[in-house]
Amino acid sequence: MQGKSDLLLTAPPGDSRAALRFGLPVAHAAYRIGGGPHLFRASLPVPIRGGVMAVDCAGFDGRGEPGPFCQEVLRECAARGFTGVLCDFEGRPLPLLVQILRELEELLQKRGWPLYVPESYGSYTAGARVLISSALSGGSLSQRLRDALNQYGQGRVVLAVERVAEDFFLPSPDGQGTPLSREALSAMLEQRTPSIFFSNQLCAHYFTYMARDNGAHFVLFDDAGSIRKKLLLARNLGIRQAVLAYSQVDDLLEDILREA
Repeated sequence: MQGKSDLLLTAPPGDSRAALRFGLPVAHAAYRIGGGPHLFRASLPVPIRGGVMAVDCAGFDGRGEPGPFCQEVLRECAARGFTGVLCDFEGRPLPLLVQILRELEELLQKRGWPLYVPESYGSYTAGARVLISSALSGGSLSQRLRDALNQYGQGRVVLAVERVAEDFFLPSPDGQGTPLSREALSAMLEQRTPSIFFSNQLCAHYFTYMARDNGAHFVLFDDAGSIRKKLLLARNLGIRQAVLAYSQVDDLLEDILREA
């Protein structure tokens, strides 16, 4: 499929200005569901307007009524010129958050604004855009996206690009690796000068090495090229929209955008 991906950057308040330099819409990660529930906001630069509201639920106790909170969201969107809401909810689905998403979905649809929800909440909404993570330690990204398309339909699936850099013991029965910072990965590549391969299944680079103290390791990582391939894979399946966290890709973004 030809054309480019429709990219949305998520950025906390401290990165908002830097993220906006790239001319892409930004989801401002300055909001949280707090007790009540009420909408809590970190300090955003006063001139910032437009884009999308990004809300998390860290520490939320799951109690209250959805209606007043949803109205607070709408008022803040109107004040800031936001035209959509991205819900970055982690953990198991909470009944009140499900109610909030259903009510928000109806309110936003009336305004023609999108609602983005994590995969764990996708089945609880009728038309919200469902964020499907690109991060895998096994299986196939292509099949994962195909399964999501079969479940949610063509217009609802959004690729959530997560830059991976992890070190796995071999064998790794639970598929859990140790996250590597950019500096740690760079140092490892410089010290070990490994042969680097590309996994078409995972759509990421990898290499292996032996450590004297604990044996074989498998390191999986992304760069601008592998992220572009993830975006291309999604486009070829008809998934045009993708979300990237600015803090994960700020050093790669110019290269990603050359062919994204």
